[in-house]
Amino acid sequence: MAETKTLTTTPSARDASYSGNMKLSLTLSPEQGLNAYLQEIRKFPMLEKDEEFRLAKRWVEDGDTAAAEKMVTSHLRLVAKIAMGYRGYGLPIGEVISEGNVGLMQAVKKFDPDKGFRVSTYAMWWIRAAIQEYVLRSWSLVKMGTTAAQKKLFFNLRRMKGEMKALEDGDLRPEHLTKIATDLGVKESEVTSMNRRMSGGGDSSLNVTIGGEDGSAQWQDWLTDDSESQEELLGQSQEHEARMDLLKDAMSDLNEREQDIISKRRLAEKPMTLEELAKIYGVSRERIRQIEARAFEKLQAAMIAAAAKGPGLIEG
Repeated sequence: MAETKTLTTTPSARDASYSGNMKLSLTLSPEQGLNAYLQEIRKFPMLEKDEEFRLAKRWVEDGDTAAAEKMVTSHLRLVAKIAMGYRGYGLPIGEVISEGNVGLMQAVKKFDPDKGFRVSTYAMWWIRAAIQEYVLRSWSLVKMGTTAAQKKLFFNLRRMKGEMKALEDGDLRPEHLTKIATDLGVKESEVTSMNRRMSGGGDSSLNVTIGGEDGSAQWQDWLTDDSESQEELLGQSQEHEARMDLLKDAMSDLNEREQDIISKRRLAEKPMTLEELAKIYGVSRERIRQIEARAFEKLQAAMIAAAAKGPGLIEG
């Protein structure tokens, strides 16, 4: 007696696009063993056009799930073939095939035999759509863009780069960038952005296991923060405030003109020139320089004297 099997590629609850209660009796899962799965699906015979039509009519008119199952199983090889074309996105091929199988079942459910098409012709569009949605959903946690143009760019960029022999890392050459953007009807900036994201290989989880003594070390365990610690930042902030207090006290030892010249020459974000200050005070540039130098010496001496009460704030 032949073993009864159940197809485990039945649409999951997250697949909102699928509706219906098609249940198949085959236990075949590409995620549990790809080679065994591929060998198993080769055992299902291809359907002749007349037989396919009869099965489709039985499914559409009578809801015969056995007929639907036979149409699905006879096209599992088609799904696997299409899915293999999406191996370059770094996703488990078993999962890609499973998503394609969902698209196949959607196609069989909606297939109208009276329109004269073969199931394979109709189903390939559903299969590709299901796989592409999965790739876009899984390849990056950051939304890739869901417009028709963005999808077309995502799924054609690698192929076009291959044709141009431009698969090396880095930005595209201007002539390649222009051709791709023109052929796909998108902006050059969109091509550059997509190419950079795809060259990065998609998103990576911080919880990826990368070895260690017991084999359980994760990527995040090896990440280091190069920024200064909170303790260092707090210490620097406190030191800065102390220095500013010393400066404020020392400035009180200068007269009004000296304070103004030091402020505008040494403390302003955009220091004034000697020429500008000379015009303000009606003196020569040399005189302004002398006043600034004397004021700075007085300021420095006052700060050093004040810092003696709190050593470490000013280095000699």
